Parts: sequence; structure tokens; C-alpha cells
Amino acid sequence: MNRTIFHLAFPVTNIPQTKAFYVDGLGCIPGRESPHALILNLYGHQLVAHVTKDNLTPQKAIYPRHFGLIFTQETDWQELLETAKTKQLTFREEPKSRFLGSPLEHHTFFLEDPFYNLMEFKYYRHSEAIFENSEYTEIGDR
Repeated sequence: MNRTIFHLAFPVTNIPQTKAFYVDGLGCIPGRESPHALILNLYGHQLVAHVTKDNLTPQKAIYPRHFGLIFTQETDWQELLETAKTKQLTFREEPKSRFLGSPLEHHTFFLEDPFYNLMEFKYYRHSEAIFENSEYTEIGDR
């Protein structure tokens, strides 16, 4: 393995619901599993769902906490969007375009899993907007 892989651990309340959303819905590849945790492969990145007995509650808004992916090909972003619609996953925010006509232009949508974890999936029209363009101050919808 020659590349760096992102890892994220997040709370869930049960493994079967986790598998239904992430494996059957998003298409993650399941890895090791115990009654307390499940490893998921999301486009080559490691997610670990940890069962908690804590009371999980929804965020009031999409900020500050969410995670997701940035697609480098618009067709890949569109494919996941169609999968999410077909599988009837919960959209926290419907697909939209931000900063139209600017170097920061991108398409985005947010999903919410059964445990209120929020995921954003993006495609930037200009790849330099991902890490560059520091002269711009626009970030998100605030």
C-alpha cells in the first residue's frame, strides 16, 4: 500500500442499521466486525462505526460537524447521487451548486445516517479550489 488512507471513527447505536445504510445504501465494503464495531471501506478510506449507548441526537445544522468525499470526476459524484436517490437514503440537504461562475464552483449534497452522522459529497468544477484559491474567503453556506 503506497498511499495515505483517511480514517474516521464515528458513533452508531447498532451494527445491522449501520450495515443497511453504509453497505446496502452507500455501497461501502464491510471489513472486520464485532458486536461493538464495524470497519467500512468508503472509496478506499477507512470508516469505523463504534457502537455507543450514548443518546445520539441530530445536529441543528450541517455545521460544524460532518465528513465526506470530494470526487475528482463529476460522473462519479453523479453516480453516487443517483445511488443515494435509488436507495432512498436520507438527504439532509438536497443536491445544489455553490458559488456558480466563480473558481470555487462546486456541486454538493448532504446525507444523514440513522444515527445523525452527516456526510457531504462534493465535486469541484476547478480542482484548484480544493486546497488553493486562498485569496477567496467563501466556505460553505454561512
